[in-house]
Amino acid sequence: MNAIALPAPRPTLSDRFDQRVFDAVYARSLVYNTCWEDPAVDRRALRLAADDTVLAITSAGCNVLDYALCGPRRIHAVDANPRQNALLQLKLAAIRAVRHEDFFGLFGHGFHPRAREIYHDALRPALSPFARRWWDTRIAWFEDPQCSFYFRGLSGLVARGARLHLGARPELRKAVHELLAAPDLGSQRAIYDGRVRQRLFTPLVNWVLARQVTLSLLGVPFPQRRQVEAQHEGGVAGFVREAVDYVFRELPVRDNYFWSVYVLGHYTRQCCPEYLKPAGFALLKSGLAGRITWHTATVTDFLRQGSGPISRFVLLDHMDWMSSYHPGALQEEWDAIGRRASRSARVIFRSAHRSPPYLGTIRVDGVPLRSRVRFEDALAADLTRHDRVHTYAGFHVGQFAP
Repeated sequence: MNAIALPAPRPTLSDRFDQRVFDAVYARSLVYNTCWEDPAVDRRALRLAADDTVLAITSAGCNVLDYALCGPRRIHAVDANPRQNALLQLKLAAIRAVRHEDFFGLFGHGFHPRAREIYHDALRPALSPFARRWWDTRIAWFEDPQCSFYFRGLSGLVARGARLHLGARPELRKAVHELLAAPDLGSQRAIYDGRVRQRLFTPLVNWVLARQVTLSLLGVPFPQRRQVEAQHEGGVAGFVREAVDYVFRELPVRDNYFWSVYVLGHYTRQCCPEYLKPAGFALLKSGLAGRITWHTATVTDFLRQGSGPISRFVLLDHMDWMSSYHPGALQEEWDAIGRRASRSARVIFRSAHRSPPYLGTIRVDGVPLRSRVRFEDALAADLTRHDRVHTYAGFHVGQFAP
């Protein structure tokens, strides 16, 4: 996608309606049931070490657990949506209380026949009052083998829609499952090019992908949609097609658990996040999980409440919508980041724009952001080639000047 620095268009009445719908849904829902950022790429960008203190936006907690496997001193998982922190709490409680087999049942298969019993006997006592209230009425999400946890929440609704689409087209469903089981890249490309691509992106699918309601279910507000539309002649549907083409033609699918979980509704033991594997689970259980603390707050509020230095920041993609709706709050966030960042702190974030215009307006300690943070564009571009998700136009890696 070519970067085009265009001024942000004024929100239309439809845009404002879309945003109100997004805000209302987001405020009441678990948006992400699994993370949609590749932690293998993040690890290489962050260069985590034993003396690091990390601030990471919680999302579904998967990547927070992945970073913990690198053994940093402390990870602060911060999210303004308490439901995302409730999911991380449930995972942390299960790591401490159950065997790997039960843990994989819950968060690998997304289904456990004794989910309710395990929850009430071993997990519920370790949760916060909010998390207890949330899971008390939703632990059934783990009890249905036909509709696993990964078909729940807002992103899960989109996955269920995709499953219905595949179910109505048996030949396509068969081809997709064979694609996910392909033994090598050559076989994978042949299946995708010959049996999947043209059948997958029908006019109906393209139309659905371009709807704001679909994007809202995936946690994408309209400012990000506008950025994609401004940079890609095919709009959102064209960008998604391009991303899927790259993933299934250029990257081995055998370890791409990001896309496979939403097709299958579960992970497999060979294709799953590191925290779900026996070795990763054992390390977390032996003490690394204890280095994670969760905080329901905005990034700015969390940073203002403390005083210790933070050496690594994982900011995901939230600056895209903040720059459109709350540019003053985005500036305040970077002021707070600048005050807490240690010498040579590293920061990573993603964007719907390869070169977000807001990076030219943010100031830190009264000076332009790029005077305080050196962006490693070559490293980011190289890592993007290996990103197994590949749904962001921009991946940004920066280091604070010492």
